[in-house]
Amino acid sequence: MNGSFEPTVLDERRSVRGQVIHALRAALIAGQMRPGEVYSAPVLAARFGVSATPVREAMLALVKEGLVLTVPNKGFRVRELSDRELDEITEIRMLLEVPTTVRGAAEATAADLARLRPMADMVVEAAEQKDLIAYVEHDRRFHLDMLSLAGNEQLVTLVGELRSRSRLFGLQRLADTGELTASALEHVRMLELIEAGDTKGLEWLMRRHIGHVRGSWAGRVEGAPS
Repeated sequence: MNGSFEPTVLDERRSVRGQVIHALRAALIAGQMRPGEVYSAPVLAARFGVSATPVREAMLALVKEGLVLTVPNKGFRVRELSDRELDEITEIRMLLEVPTTVRGAAEATAADLARLRPMADMVVEAAEQKDLIAYVEHDRRFHLDMLSLAGNEQLVTLVGELRSRSRLFGLQRLADTGELTASALEHVRMLELIEAGDTKGLEWLMRRHIGHVRGSWAGRVEGAPS
């Protein structure tokens, strides 16, 4: 069985395999590829408009990351994560991302902010267009680039891996209601706080922002007991 999602159009100038990995990873995070369902490389390749080879290679890369499992003679099945696993991932992200982002903000230059602003705008644009795959990918790039300001490449890699394992099943509902745009605008606000030198405000917003991962973005009511 193959679930339905709309892959983004691939750019011929970039590595097809790399683009497919990014698009599939984003579809997994956004919940457009559901746990337990089996996806075949030929069917996914037809949706992307490419041959099955780069899709199969991309799926095998995701197998190594622990995001999907191979199903002999059928394809690949999305690995299911328990609520406890997702809560633990979110807790680790909170411990790593909040202080590192705040520390990196102190080092940010005008050139850094100028580079990050278009990324924040792309997150907002994806939310307005209800393009969940683009939203997840732009959100990932923005936060990892902002984390890189602190100069710890190993931490950036680790956070990237943790983000890839997250699941945000509530994004579609938020996109449909327009609430996702409000969350997207938090990225713009982060840059405003960095420019103003408001580290306490940035720390508060980062905690709130990551909290969405196990709140409304996960399909829960934020603040309610899990």
